[in-house]
Amino acid sequence: MKSSQSPGRYFKNDMSDEENKNNDPGSSLGYQKDYISDLLKTVHCNCPPLAENCEGAVYVGWAGIAYAFYYVAQSGLFEDKKDHFLKIAEKYIKVSLIEINKRDPARKSRGASLLHGHSGVYLVASLIYQALGVHNLEDENIQSFLGMRKYCKYGLNEIFGGCAGYLAACFMINKRFGRDIAGSDVTLPLCEDVINCGREMSKKYDFESPLMYSHHEKPYLGAGHGSSAILLMLLNFPACYALQPDVEKDIKLSVDFILKCQETDGNYPSRPGHTRSDENKLIQWCHGAPGVVYVMAKAYLVWKEEKYLQAALRCGEVIWTKGLLRKGPGLCHGVAGNGYAFLLLYHITHDNKHLRRAHRFAQFMQSSEFKENSNLPDFPYSLFEGYAGTACFLADIASPADGCVGIFPFMDMF
Repeated sequence: MKSSQSPGRYFKNDMSDEENKNNDPGSSLGYQKDYISDLLKTVHCNCPPLAENCEGAVYVGWAGIAYAFYYVAQSGLFEDKKDHFLKIAEKYIKVSLIEINKRDPARKSRGASLLHGHSGVYLVASLIYQALGVHNLEDENIQSFLGMRKYCKYGLNEIFGGCAGYLAACFMINKRFGRDIAGSDVTLPLCEDVINCGREMSKKYDFESPLMYSHHEKPYLGAGHGSSAILLMLLNFPACYALQPDVEKDIKLSVDFILKCQETDGNYPSRPGHTRSDENKLIQWCHGAPGVVYVMAKAYLVWKEEKYLQAALRCGEVIWTKGLLRKGPGLCHGVAGNGYAFLLLYHITHDNKHLRRAHRFAQFMQSSEFKENSNLPDFPYSLFEGYAGTACFLADIASPADGCVGIFPFMDMF
């Protein structure tokens, strides 16, 4: 596997983009299963589920690690280890629940936060207890999750800690449980708040986009803090726009505004008009094409217009060229998070090229060059910055179930 370092944020990608008829041993199912097991063992050994130094939430905390063990257990890859992984997930989530319940959910609307607060922890706990068949604790955590709705603060919209994040959790809990746990009485008022807030902000700052959202009073486009993930979550709830042409028009024009911001190489700036030198472009899930690709794919599914598919495919091209990040293996700003974009494109197009690219990214993370020359994240074993998230990505590539259609955690759209 050849690659060479660029002086900026990413490794130069010299990997072949052609089909290799001689199977690389690193792509075999047995090899990948062993590597996933080793990653989870490394996470468990270096971050045991103990109360000391516990960061409880999903982003870099024990709840995120719990989710990784749960996710791999449910992947269909490890039937012999499924119960073992679920029991480990339970240990992590128990510690997370103790820690998160020490915190005031009203402070900075922490209760509503998917990735940094209570709602994400209760969501993960409900999923784990469902898988374990512990229905009293499943129900208890579902009720705790629904109780966090009152902490969704008007004007706080991002997926990290705002209404879009809570909507993402509602979408997931409804899908995983196969029923409307978070019904329209919960989701529609939230969608309306997000729409009204976007309209107000657009008028206040005279934006071209009918809906605009800010983080620390600056407009962002990316998935972590910006409009792309917020609009994706609105599109996930058709009841908020399907019978309201004015609302659907504003959502569509807002997606079109993001599309117009796409740069010639396929990437997106973190903020409208905010350019960077080529070697310092942010090409990662939280900022740039690897996060924006999800709303473009969803727009294509909703409106069937070719321009959205082409925008998504251009995202894939820049991720393939410049997405081998030196920041590490994680989801938020790492190689695994960028690799997930290829799984999405494979799901949309059924073109094996995208699945092959996802495999190549996975293989590069296992290379000596990456291990020796990439940066160590602040939380190297966590879900969003470290190896727990990498394990989810590898499980989605290797899983025989559903023809490899795994989606970036909490960014589902199907």
